[in-house]
Amino acid sequence: MADKRRFELFADLLVTRFPHATRIFDVAGGMGRLNEALTQRGRVVTTFDRRHKHLPVTFAEREFTLDEPAQCELVVGLHADGATRVIIEYAARHRLPFAVVPCCSDNSMPYKPWMKHLTALAVSLGLSTDEVALPMEGRARVLVGTVPPAGP
Repeated sequence: MADKRRFELFADLLVTRFPHATRIFDVAGGMGRLNEALTQRGRVVTTFDRRHKHLPVTFAEREFTLDEPAQCELVVGLHADGATRVIIEYAARHRLPFAVVPCCSDNSMPYKPWMKHLTALAVSLGLSTDEVALPMEGRARVLVGTVPPAGP
């Protein structure tokens, strides 16, 4: 069973790690619990998901694509399943930081190789990566990607 604190813990990490990111896209965000936690922390969040029933948060009831206008400063996903790779590709295309807590791969890859694959994908797209762990049960590894500073 998933740790019920995951939304609060991830939200705390995000506001600490990205203090200047006030507009956030939460991709494949389910009912919007991460949105709710981030909104309580002063962020403006849009959750993208095809779910019809959700919390009363800003919600885009559609699939998130690479062509979504970049009206955010950070793109995130908590157990976003098949959208995890799209989050990383979107961040690279729009030169935005990202943070994902992967769980299931979109290609039946085991968890550890999936994490390595996502890291390699981000790096191949020109992003710097780091990994941290949330203090919770279950899938708690967070892959964080940032845009490296432009060279001289």
